[in-house]
Amino acid sequence: MNHNIGSPKFKVGVLGGGQLGRMLIQEAINFNIDIHILDVEGSPCSLVASHFKNGNIKDFEDVLNFGKDLDVLTIEIENVNIEALYELEKRGVKVFPQPKVIELIQDKGKQKEFYVVNNFPTAPYLLVNDLAETELNIDYIPFVQKLRTGGYDGKGVQTITSISDLEKGFDAPCVLEKFVDLEKELSVIVARNENGETMSFPVVEQEFNNEANLVEFLFSPADISSTIEETAQEIAKSIITKLDMVGLLAVEFFLSKTGELFVNEIAPRPHNSGHQTIEGNITSQFEQHLRSICGLPLGSTSIIKPSVMINLLGAKGYEGAAVYKGIHDILRIDGVYPHLYGKEMTKPFRKMGHITIVHNNLDKAKEIAHLVKETIQVISE
Repeated sequence: MNHNIGSPKFKVGVLGGGQLGRMLIQEAINFNIDIHILDVEGSPCSLVASHFKNGNIKDFEDVLNFGKDLDVLTIEIENVNIEALYELEKRGVKVFPQPKVIELIQDKGKQKEFYVVNNFPTAPYLLVNDLAETELNIDYIPFVQKLRTGGYDGKGVQTITSISDLEKGFDAPCVLEKFVDLEKELSVIVARNENGETMSFPVVEQEFNNEANLVEFLFSPADISSTIEETAQEIAKSIITKLDMVGLLAVEFFLSKTGELFVNEIAPRPHNSGHQTIEGNITSQFEQHLRSICGLPLGSTSIIKPSVMINLLGAKGYEGAAVYKGIHDILRIDGVYPHLYGKEMTKPFRKMGHITIVHNNLDKAKEIAHLVKETIQVISE
């Protein structure tokens, strides 16, 4: 195709119509980029996309037919049909991130092998094929068991701390990862364009909800030393360069109590750990993703103001049409920015939106964030 950026004929396709695609559309409007979405009806993008195709992102024919007339095809979720992406790439469609990168990242076992082969620090691990093989490695307990494929948003991950925990073990190919004596969980988002230009965002710190295994709070900037900051950014840039990847890559880290950094996982797309960039940084992660895949210069990643991001999860005990209880109250507070994802139905721990709090003082932003979290609740009618 090769239409010019900003032309109404310039078409960018996205496989997946969730909240990441929705926020990408919001940024694309500023560049007059025509976004096309492939996903099932009722997904968050179906309500806002000017071009929405109802289809299955895992189906070869659906992906091939969707992508064949696009200038650029990208993803907002990794679980897509790789064979169709390879075919589209052969036909001259620019697929970013490239199919070879997505294929590697779809498999947590291959991810781990990639880190080891390329000397990127990662926690010790074993690869097993099924539960019987996991049970042969009881001397490896305690460990985290991760499905090699198909896991997302905390699903497909569980901790095994005793032999009795194996009763809930996954009977599928898995990574068994040794525990890191954890000080903090960190994340770096890095972008790379076709010219090989790379740019990373400052390191952020994540606090998890243990019950849901989802990020509850995110703090920007992270409370770490300049040495850890520089090392994390250097590793993230080295990974995206080694992958020869075009697009946006989230690199999640464990920081141990002894000050060591371990790469946890990577995601080749906009990521939950970058949502605060919409208000907190000069360039948002979504704009940076578009810049990287459309052959544009990358934008400044500098922090405008310290920020805290809260994931807005469906409240326990509620399932049905979503009601945002307390939203009027939080909107009376300066520097509070809600982002609702347009999901009609709520259920416990479903990601329904996020809220960013910006303030000149990070400690004050954290105070406000805790107040906001106590005030707003996603319940049902």
